[in-house]
Amino acid sequence: MTANGGSGLGGDGAADASPHAEAFSVFAEALDLVHAGDVARVRALAELGRSAMREARRDGVRGMASDMELRSVAAEAAGMARLTDRRLQGEIDHAMTVIDDYPAVFEAWVQRRIERGHVDVVVRVGAGVPDEVRESFAEAAVGVCERDVPSRVRGTLEALAAKLHPQAFTERHKTAAAERCVRVFHGTDGMSNLVANLPTVIAAGMLDRLTQMGQSVKDARVTTGPEGGSDAAGSGEPADTRTMDQLRADILGDLVLGGAPVVDPTYGTDRAGGLGAIRARVQVAVTAETLIGRDENPAEAVGAGLVDADTVRQLAGQVSEWDRLFIDPVTRTPVEIDTYRPTASMKKLLMARDQHCRFPGCRRAAIRCELDHTIDHALGGHTHIFNLAHLCQRHHSMKQFTKWEVRQLGNGVLEWTSPLGRIYREDVPIPAVCFTIDTADPLRSRAGTGEPPGEPPPF
Repeated sequence: MTANGGSGLGGDGAADASPHAEAFSVFAEALDLVHAGDVARVRALAELGRSAMREARRDGVRGMASDMELRSVAAEAAGMARLTDRRLQGEIDHAMTVIDDYPAVFEAWVQRRIERGHVDVVVRVGAGVPDEVRESFAEAAVGVCERDVPSRVRGTLEALAAKLHPQAFTERHKTAAAERCVRVFHGTDGMSNLVANLPTVIAAGMLDRLTQMGQSVKDARVTTGPEGGSDAAGSGEPADTRTMDQLRADILGDLVLGGAPVVDPTYGTDRAGGLGAIRARVQVAVTAETLIGRDENPAEAVGAGLVDADTVRQLAGQVSEWDRLFIDPVTRTPVEIDTYRPTASMKKLLMARDQHCRFPGCRRAAIRCELDHTIDHALGGHTHIFNLAHLCQRHHSMKQFTKWEVRQLGNGVLEWTSPLGRIYREDVPIPAVCFTIDTADPLRSRAGTGEPPGEPPPF
């Protein structure tokens, strides 16, 4: 998008007469600095990627070794930038794609003909463009981006990509449909987003079907009276006041978990729907005080987030296995579990202690990680809680195949050393739900006296 002639900040006339001329000048300088910094960052990230590839292939080694070297470099750079290594590696990949695959787009950005947002949109849309037409797509894309802001060019670029693509749309759809998936993104206040990537006709059909079922559920509250007329009041049941969005969300959960929708879980039904149908594996930490209803503090779904007290009490009534965990009141780390078995109990204790992958910045839930011997078992490392920690597959293999090193300092604290010698300390995660000393009533807390706590938290 270009500006009209004569409207520049540095010219004479109206711009100089503006009471905001000085502020606009400062803003223009800031934009120049941001642009220069963004360009320099992309160039530096691309060079990091190239450097990793050169090092990995110096002796003709490819494949896994190249990936490990890139992971190691990304982790080192992430520590410098205080970002997660996955995000930093994604930025490296993106930078290399921009500079190596879209040189015309990158040059247009350097010259300020387009903005950073344009570059990102072009790369995202161009991901499905074959190599043989990428150059033509990039050149045409620059012309599109020069005429409008980044938020309004995606549709035009997608149409351009479809026009240039040598493969028929039907064939491309079959390939895309093979990538269908469902993912969960955890949010706040005990809520999460369930996202399904589906063929458009299926997604639209599901929404329409959920809407129809939502309307049917609303209509179910209107019963037929003795005279054959509709009489909601005569049914003795309150009207369903849920919005259509709420109905669709509730019905989707009921269908997936229970196989059929319920009228409204707010008022109770004859069969268990929603929570009652959950058969998935979920680790929930809750204090005894919350469990018996003495307080309404939230519990914690490990690896996901907080769960409200009513929900966790309802779930608690349906489980057949409980583990009590004693929490150290000073370090807030689990110190003992009362169903001791050499292997199973260690896993439970470590899962409660670690909560997630113990590489700096990684938050992959422990339930999806691997238990790693900090000192390799083959080198004499013991199978003990102070020589074990959860690492996700990515960081487990990186520890094994790169120059990253780790040692345990005690009490579950891990110290990582990067190939450049930088030190990163990974402390034990503090549980969101745990007991603390009640200074107002010391008799309620026996921590430090050698006597067992009066009410250990069940898990």
